[in-house]
Amino acid sequence: MHFSDVHHKGDRDYLQTVVDTINVQSPDFVCFTGDIVEQKLHLPAALEILSGIKSPLFGVPGNHDFTSQISFEPVRECFAATGGDWLMNSSREIAEGKINLIGTICLIPQLPVPPSQPGAKNILLTHYPADVKRLGDRKFDLLLAGHSHGGQVRLPLVGSIVLPHHVGDYDMGLYQTPAGPLYVNPGIGYIGHFDIRFNCRPEITVIEI
Repeated sequence: MHFSDVHHKGDRDYLQTVVDTINVQSPDFVCFTGDIVEQKLHLPAALEILSGIKSPLFGVPGNHDFTSQISFEPVRECFAATGGDWLMNSSREIAEGKINLIGTICLIPQLPVPPSQPGAKNILLTHYPADVKRLGDRKFDLLLAGHSHGGQVRLPLVGSIVLPHHVGDYDMGLYQTPAGPLYVNPGIGYIGHFDIRFNCRPEITVIEI
C-alpha cells in the first residue's frame, strides 16, 4: 500500500482512520512518500498513531519534514518498530531479496540514488514526482511519489488549478515514464491552511506487484 503527505496538524481521529484503513487491508508492506508534519510539535502524536500500522512501514522524508526541522531519529525508530525502515538515500531488500526498496532525499542538488539490485523488483520511493526526470538512464520496476496533493482542487475537464514546485507533468495517478511506471499519490492531508479538497479525494493506494 502507498500513502503520502499526511501533514498531521492534530486531527488524531482522521489519522487513526488512515491507519485503521491500512490495517484492514493487511498489506505485505506499506510505502510512505513524505511530509509527516509541517510543524515539529505535531510529530510525537503523528508517530504514536503511525506506530499502530501492523505491516512493515517504509518511507522517505518530504520537503516539509526538512523545513519543520524535525528529528529523523524518532521517525526511524517508529518505522523500524513496524519491521520497516526510514530510507534516506538508502535501500532495503525485502521478501527474501525479491523486492528492493530504494528511498531518496528530496534535496537540490539531489544526492546519488542508491543502486538497483539485479534479479529483484526495484521500487523507488521519492517525494518529488519531477525527480523521475533526473534519473538519467536508470530504470525501475515501479516509482512512487507524493508532494502534489493532486492540486487538492481539480476542475472537470481542466484538472489541477495550482500545483507546488517539483511536480512537473505528473500531478496524480499512474504515468509511464522513461524511468519506469510512476504512481503519484494525491496525499492524505492538506497543505498549510488550505484544508479543502474538491474532486480530489485523499487516497490510500493498493498496488499489486
